[in-house]
Amino acid sequence: MRYGPPWPVLRSKDATGGRKGSGSVQQARHSCGRVRGTPSAPGFPWHSVAGNSLRAMEEGETVIVWINGAFGAGKTSTARELVDLIPNSTLYDPEVIGAVLRHLLPQKRLAEVGDYQDLPSWRRMVVEGAAALLAEVGGVLVVPMTLLRQEYRDEIFGGLASRRIPVRHVLLTHEETILRGRIAARVEVPDDPEASERCRQWAYEHIESYRGALGWLTGDAHAVDNGSLSPRETAERIAEAVRTGAAPVSEIVQTPEPTAETLAAGVLLFDESDRVLLVDPTYKPGWEFPGGVVERGEAPARAGMREVEEEIGIRLDRVPRLLVVDWEPPAPPGYGGLRLLFDGGRLDSAGAGQVLLPGSELRDWRFVGEEEASRLLPPARYERLRWALRAREKSTVLNLEAGVPVG
Repeated sequence: MRYGPPWPVLRSKDATGGRKGSGSVQQARHSCGRVRGTPSAPGFPWHSVAGNSLRAMEEGETVIVWINGAFGAGKTSTARELVDLIPNSTLYDPEVIGAVLRHLLPQKRLAEVGDYQDLPSWRRMVVEGAAALLAEVGGVLVVPMTLLRQEYRDEIFGGLASRRIPVRHVLLTHEETILRGRIAARVEVPDDPEASERCRQWAYEHIESYRGALGWLTGDAHAVDNGSLSPRETAERIAEAVRTGAAPVSEIVQTPEPTAETLAAGVLLFDESDRVLLVDPTYKPGWEFPGGVVERGEAPARAGMREVEEEIGIRLDRVPRLLVVDWEPPAPPGYGGLRLLFDGGRLDSAGAGQVLLPGSELRDWRFVGEEEASRLLPPARYERLRWALRAREKSTVLNLEAGVPVG
């Protein structure tokens, strides 16, 4: 697993260009045991190019600039320069949280994952840490962090959106030969050649994952080709993209986090082959059924109909039939509650052709069989679907507790 001791990187610069805290260099020991410094750098004429986006930041708006890219792409060196360019900005490196978890979690749990990003606790703590820092210092949070799994991006950016924290997503790109050359030249731990080689090997091993993620990354983030640029020049390109809006705020639904148990209604729609329609949300991991939280004073079946129309543009002509009632137990930070699934009937090919997704909330939809659904849905949702399909076959209603029939 990719870990390092918990020495935090947290450097800020106030609106006058002076550094907050003591000392001109704060160092941090990161993954693979490397130490990163933050030396002083000359200022950039930020105010001379200030546009609407930058003025909003200077006037108190909180925002995250998330710098993504392959391992070895130069994200952190660019982020250090960007902090020097943007007034009232702070460098926040989520690798620190992975290092902390190394010391908090049992070794048995750590051995179960290959990267700390695979830990749900890491993804939750990244969101909570960002929110806490912005509440403390405000301004702009510059985050250098590789995110190659789209479902992790959904979870983290969705969590930030639920806290009303906008994210400007930037991707550093370059030719693979340049990337490999940079990795080969890196010396992470000058006094430990073996540790440096392990870090280089880690970066090499993840080039293929980076290539595989480019399809969704280039559609989601503003790309900056830094193959021939210095970190300073790259940071200036990012600053300009933020100023002009070329690096826009990520279009992701802002669903407030629940503060108590909720009642939610989902609707199952089927094609002529009895495959069920699933949607892929942008704001949380895994696929889902069309549906959502029932509003105060709203009938659950009507809420399901409303959500179907809002999410996929289909207006149901009859009230759907109830299939399952599932009590979802609290699982911090979630509160649980009642989850209802309804049978919305069939969509023929003409009806399926009318499906229209809101880009900020859903990115895809498809009809799937039960086996494929088991791979796309999180376990709790799949169990709910599985019993809903059995209830549909028998024209009955099932009462579930945590996905298990009772009564």
